[in-house]
Amino acid sequence: MKQLPLKSLAAATLLALAAQSATAVDRSTPREARTLFDQAVKYMEANGPERAFVAFNDRSGQFVHKDLYVFVIDDKGVYQASGAAPEALVGLTVLNTTDAAGNPLFREMIDSTRVTPEATVRYMWLNRVTNKVEPKVSYVRKIGGYVLGVGYSAPRANADDARAMLDRAVALAHSEGHAKAAAAFNDRRGTFVKDDLYVFMVNLGSGKFEAMGMNPALSDTDASGLADAEGHKIVAEMIEKLKSADSATVDYVWRNPVTNRVEKKRSYVRRDGDSLIGVGHYME
Repeated sequence: MKQLPLKSLAAATLLALAAQSATAVDRSTPREARTLFDQAVKYMEANGPERAFVAFNDRSGQFVHKDLYVFVIDDKGVYQASGAAPEALVGLTVLNTTDAAGNPLFREMIDSTRVTPEATVRYMWLNRVTNKVEPKVSYVRKIGGYVLGVGYSAPRANADDARAMLDRAVALAHSEGHAKAAAAFNDRRGTFVKDDLYVFMVNLGSGKFEAMGMNPALSDTDASGLADAEGHKIVAEMIEKLKSADSATVDYVWRNPVTNRVEKKRSYVRRDGDSLIGVGHYME
C-alpha cells in the first residue's frame, strides 16, 4: 500500500479531526475572535507557556468559545496547544502542511511573526462546524519561541445571498423611506452587514453615497468618481445603466472586507425613486 507524503498525511489528519469536531454551534464573528485572541495573549504572557498550554487545551475551558479556539505552535512548527483536538494534535509537526489552496500557512505564521510580533494570516481551511472548506483568518502573535493564534471562518456569500439582501434593502426603503433605510444600511452591527455582504445606496442626482455599509464614513461623499482597482468608474457605470433600466449588474474588482484582498466582485443594483441601491458578492 502506497503511503501518503508526510505533509499530505498531516493535512488529511487535520481535516479529518476538524470534521470529527463539527458541532451545531453559532458562527463566531471577527470581533469575538479578536477578543479571545487578546485574552489568550495576556494569559500566556502572565502565566507562562506551560500553564497556558493546559488552559488552551481544555476543550471545556474559557479559551474555547463557539467555533473559536486557541492554538500554539513552536518555531519548528510543532503543535503545543490546540483547543480543537488537543489529544491528537499536540506534538504533531505541521511546518510544511499546506492549506486547501496549497499555501504553507503554518510556515507563513512563523515567518510573518519574525518580521513583526503580530500578524494576520489568511488561508483556506475546513470549518469544523459546517464541514466545508472556507476562507479563514487567523490573528497570530509571537510570544517567546512560540506562535499563538486564534482564527475565524470567513465564508463567501453567493449571488443568491446578495440578491436576497438587496430584496430586503429595497423593501425597507419602500416601507420606511430612504432616510431610515440609510441608517439601517450604515449600521455595521445590523442585518444589512453580514460577513462580506453589505448594502450601498447612492443618490442618482448628486452622485453621493447615502449609505455605505462597508464604510459608513463615506456617506455624503462623492460616489460617481469612485474607481475600482483597475481604474473603472464603477458607480458611474451603475448610474448610467439605470438611466435605461430599473436594475442592472456591474462586474469589477474590489477589496473584500473579510479576506482583505482585491477580488472580482459582481454587484446587483436597482433604482428606487431618486436612489440607487446595491449589494454585491465576491467571486472566486
